[in-house]
Amino acid sequence: MGPWLAAAGEIEALCAFASFSYEHPDYAFPEIVNGAPRFEGVAIGHPLLPGDCCVRNDLTLSGENPLLIISGSNMSGKSTLLRSVGINTVLGLAGAPVCASELRLSPIAIGASIRLQDSLLEGNSRFYAEILRLRQITELAQNELPVLFLLDEILSGTNSHDRGIGAEAVVQNLLESGAIGLVTTHDLALTRLADSLSPRATNVHFQDHLEDGVVAFDYRIHPGVVTKSNALELMRAVGLDV
Repeated sequence: MGPWLAAAGEIEALCAFASFSYEHPDYAFPEIVNGAPRFEGVAIGHPLLPGDCCVRNDLTLSGENPLLIISGSNMSGKSTLLRSVGINTVLGLAGAPVCASELRLSPIAIGASIRLQDSLLEGNSRFYAEILRLRQITELAQNELPVLFLLDEILSGTNSHDRGIGAEAVVQNLLESGAIGLVTTHDLALTRLADSLSPRATNVHFQDHLEDGVVAFDYRIHPGVVTKSNALELMRAVGLDV
C-alpha cells in the first residue's frame, strides 16, 4: 500500500504544478545551475499577490555578492521580499514555474526566521524563539547543501548593543559557511554591517513618501540605506498625539 500511496501523492503534486503553470502563463520556469550558491531573479514577485498590485523587483545573490541588508519603514515591503524569495525558491526547486520573468537558481536549502511568536505554553519569549531558530539555521549551514537564509528584523527583541554584536556574529558565521541571504532591519545601526562585512554585503532599502497626508510606498528596491522613517506619521495617522 505504501508505494501506491507515494505514487498517488506524486501524481497529485504534478497535477497541481500543471494547474499552477496553466493558471499563470506569464510565470517562467527557472534555470537550475550547479556550482556556487546562486539566486538571480528578474522581476521577482509573490505568487499570492494579485497581478495588478504585485510590484516586482530584480535581485541577485551569489558568491560575489552573498548578502543584502535591507532597511526601510514599516509596511514598505521588506518582509514581502523575503517571502517572495523563499516561496519562489521552493517552487523552482520543486519543478514548478516561478513568479518571475527569469530565475537562475542553484540547489539550495532554505533557513528562514520570519514571523516567529512567543509561546505561553512553552514559556518562551519571541526573542528566545528567534535565537533557537537562528541556531537551527547556522547548524543547517554546516551541511553539504548551501543555505539561503532569510532573516526578518533580526534580533529585534533585544537592546541595540546586543543586537549589533549578535547579528554580526550570526551573519559572519553564515557567510563563512558559504551561505547567501537577506537580512531586514529597522535598526539603522545594523546597516553598518555592510562596512564590516565588505565587500560581501550590500545595503539596499525600501522607501515611502507622503501623499496628501497619507504614507505611500513604491515597493521598489533602492540602493543604500533608508534615510527616513514613517513610524511617527503612522502613529499620527491612527490618532495618537505624538
